[in-house]
Amino acid sequence: MNVFVLCTGRCGSMTFERACRHASNYTTAHESGHRMRYSLQYPDNHIEVDNRLAWFLGRLHNMYPTAYYVHLRRDAEAVVRSYAARKASEPTKMLHGFMCAVKQGWHAGLLAEAREMVATVNANIGHFLRDKRHTVMNIETAIHLFPVFWKQIAAEGDLAAALAELAERYNGGPAG
Repeated sequence: MNVFVLCTGRCGSMTFERACRHASNYTTAHESGHRMRYSLQYPDNHIEVDNRLAWFLGRLHNMYPTAYYVHLRRDAEAVVRSYAARKASEPTKMLHGFMCAVKQGWHAGLLAEAREMVATVNANIGHFLRDKRHTVMNIETAIHLFPVFWKQIAAEGDLAAALAELAERYNGGPAG
């Protein structure tokens, strides 16, 4: 079974992927799609954690009709602040792409635009998952739901080590 972790980005996705690495019967990766130009050709029993998957939902459904999904979330304002803090140093990332390519311009202030992107991505993921096997997990409380997720995907390995990873903060940066 393949597992796809859908998210806005800036929400603990690296931490979640590191926790998943402790499942011995799955391969895991964080944002590996760019290396294959988003062909979406993942190996069997793979957990892919990538915010860009939110733009490929129809193709994911067609290619992996029995996949299991996680909607990884974080406090929306924390995500917004994190995107805003990174915007100046990384202008080619998600927020810039959403505003310039999808909306075709910055029409409001940085925080308002980031809020719109986060709300849009979360709404799209939520709508997509309405008829799919999935878990919604907030990174702030993931330590409580992760064992349920682990059981749902029949993961084997070191659950205690996976839970310890959830206490770490990876790729935090200035507003986390």
